[in-house]
Amino acid sequence: AQLAESGGGSVEAGGSLTLSCAFSTSQYTYNMAWFRQAPGKEREGIAAISRRGITTAADSVKGRFTISKDNEKNILFLQMNSLKPEDTAIYYCAADTRPVEDWFLHALKRYIYKYWGQGTQVTVSS
Repeated sequence: AQLAESGGGSVEAGGSLTLSCAFSTSQYTYNMAWFRQAPGKEREGIAAISRRGITTAADSVKGRFTISKDNEKNILFLQMNSLKPEDTAIYYCAADTRPVEDWFLHALKRYIYKYWGQGTQVTVSS
């Protein structure tokens, strides 16, 4: 599978951005997610969507970020509102073609995702 993020940029605190991830795969994509990695920190899962469209989000972004997917156009989105300086990071989309039991327990974990994009920078200034 190939994943390509876009939509990153610089924004002031309180602003909004929408990230997109175009994906292509010869197999059915079961699960997808957005991760982010701030300087000096580990990559963390922030939002995920299952093949049935069930979503989950990390507490740090819950209520501010929304993940969605356009299955016809094969695009994954991350709508980010009320951005904070601590949201500054490189944002990655991830996907996998394998079903996962107990998806909720693993949805924001790196180990269930085989395919990754190159990342897009999001910078939020105070």
